[in-house]
Amino acid sequence: MTLALVLCGLFVALVLLALFVFGLRRRLIQRSGGTFDCSMRWDVPKEESEEPTGKGWSYGIARYRGDRVEWYRVFSYAPRPRRLLVREAVEVLRRRTPQGEEELALLSDAVVLSCLHDGTPVELAMSEDALTGFLAWLEAAPPGQRVNVA
Repeated sequence: MTLALVLCGLFVALVLLALFVFGLRRRLIQRSGGTFDCSMRWDVPKEESEEPTGKGWSYGIARYRGDRVEWYRVFSYAPRPRRLLVREAVEVLRRRTPQGEEELALLSDAVVLSCLHDGTPVELAMSEDALTGFLAWLEAAPPGQRVNVA
């Protein structure tokens, strides 16, 4: 009986520690500012059915860092970004609302932005406000750099 209580207490302590570390990591990422919630789907299949599926989306936090956007998975302990989007390499193709099963996989107010990053298809889903900021960041490239906003 005592062993069972100790094991249950240890399990609860580990779960609380894991949740604390998730929160601390997110706080450290957001500490410098310039962050927004952003789901990402990397290397989107070119031949997608008429109604997109919710597969492949990962919920994350994006952070502006000079001429790049660092993207971190929310449910990860990794201290480094999972993906980097370089401003010169991003080409915006179109924007759309989530369709079909995507509505369940994404946040309720999300707008999907279809892009190419160095020729790789990428979809980003973010709020309308975050989208406005992202497009403004793309267009704010220094003189002489190409801007690929459709």
